Amino acid sequence: MTIDKSGANLAALDALNAERETPIKIRQNKYLSNVVEQDHRAIKRRTRAMLGFKNFRCARILLSGIELMHMIAKGQMHDRGIGYTHAQQFYSLAT
Repeated sequence: MTIDKSGANLAALDALNAERETPIKIRQNKYLSNVVEQDHRAIKRRTRAMLGFKNFRCARILLSGIELMHMIAKGQMHDRGIGYTHAQQFYSLAT
């Protein structure tokens, strides 16, 4: 797990590792978690305007769709040379 240099996060993970059989590897870096946070900015922007999720299943479905479309837009989903647009790639996965 990558965390920033916060002492509170480290103390919480150390307490959690004391209870676990297999410990969580902790990697502390001042700026490395910023990349992860910046990647989640699109989801935060879209879900902030919502009133909340009715249940966990609905949240999982909606967030995975948002994340999938974000990956397609960033070019992380390859269409194997077919030449699909972003929307066609999404629809081919959804159906």
